[in-house]
Amino acid sequence: MSFWDVMWFIFVSFAFLAYLMMLFQIIGDIFRDRELAGWLKAVWMIALIFLPFVTALVYIIARGSGMTERQVRSMQDQQAQQESYIRSVTATSSSPAAEIEKARAMLDAGTITNDEYEAIKAKALA
Repeated sequence: MSFWDVMWFIFVSFAFLAYLMMLFQIIGDIFRDRELAGWLKAVWMIALIFLPFVTALVYIIARGSGMTERQVRSMQDQQAQQESYIRSVTATSSSPAAEIEKARAMLDAGTITNDEYEAIKAKALA
C-alpha cells in the first residue's frame, strides 16, 4: 500500500463522515420542523433514501436558512426547560431557618424526638 493510497483512504473516509453528519443534520431538521406537514416529511425521507446526494443538496439550498433558526429555537427551548426544572427543584429546598422551624413544629407536635430535632437542626446549619 502506497502513501497515496493511504491519503486517498483518509480523504474518502473524511468525506463520507462529513456526508453522514450532514445527512443526520438534515434528518434531524426534517423531524424538528413543526410547520412541515407529515406527508412532506415522508417525501423528504424517501427522497433521501433513493437520491441521497441530490436530495441533500436540494434540501440545503431550499431549506438551509431555516435549519439554523430551528436548531437555535430548539436549543433555547431546551435551555428554558432546564432552567425551569432547576428553579422548581431549588424552590422546594428551603432556607435553614425554615427547615429548623418545620422541625420545631414537628417536635412540638410529637412527630419527632428531641434527638431527631437536634440532628435536623445541625444538618440545616451545616
